[in-house]
Amino acid sequence: MLFHLIHTPYWIVLGMGVLLFLTVIFGDVSDEEVELEGDADPLEVEVELEEGISFLTILHWLGVGRAPLILLLALDFSLLGVLGWFFNVLFYTLRGSWPGVVWSGVIAIAALLLALTIGSLCSRPLGQIFAQFSEDTSRDRLLGCSGHVSSAHIPRSGTGIGQVSVLDANRNRLILPAVVPSWATVTPQHGQEILIIDRQENEYIVVAKDSLDEATWLHQQRQSQIKDSQDA
Repeated sequence: MLFHLIHTPYWIVLGMGVLLFLTVIFGDVSDEEVELEGDADPLEVEVELEEGISFLTILHWLGVGRAPLILLLALDFSLLGVLGWFFNVLFYTLRGSWPGVVWSGVIAIAALLLALTIGSLCSRPLGQIFAQFSEDTSRDRLLGCSGHVSSAHIPRSGTGIGQVSVLDANRNRLILPAVVPSWATVTPQHGQEILIIDRQENEYIVVAKDSLDEATWLHQQRQSQIKDSQDA
């Protein structure tokens, strides 16, 4: 009963989950990591986008951005394999026969939904546990990094929150909540290159790269350095 052929798809999925877990433990997954910086729950953050807001909400609910993506996939695959096998065995125990095509489909859908729900609930604690083993958990390490706008646009601070995709110094791909400063004259649009210049609470301050705003920020930095040297 344990190794009946009807379990084959779930054993395959479970094996994929185990392999991904082994990759996380023993491999270098820095290029595959996707995480959302900030302490706020993405579902509680008001993301004002012109399009795609429902898709982003679904991704956030699934746990994308709360833990490294490869770790989340490993958990979801493993849960799907175990739950699918369990539901098949439970059906056989209650009915005395293996499920047919229709019931197999119902079991697969139920196992998938339950696996995604449990994965979503476990994503934040998993991400926090994973972060404890990171060499550098300081979010200030991202200041000065460049990236691209992944939302429709980046709004001004206090009017909404956009998202940017950034590579940090360790080549980790990060999805970050971002706004532009109140003095900015350029609103970065989807796909446009940006530069992270500061961080406040749960969001990053960015400006459009190679723009007048970047030049203004660099001038402010130079003026601040000159003033600090004079005070010293």
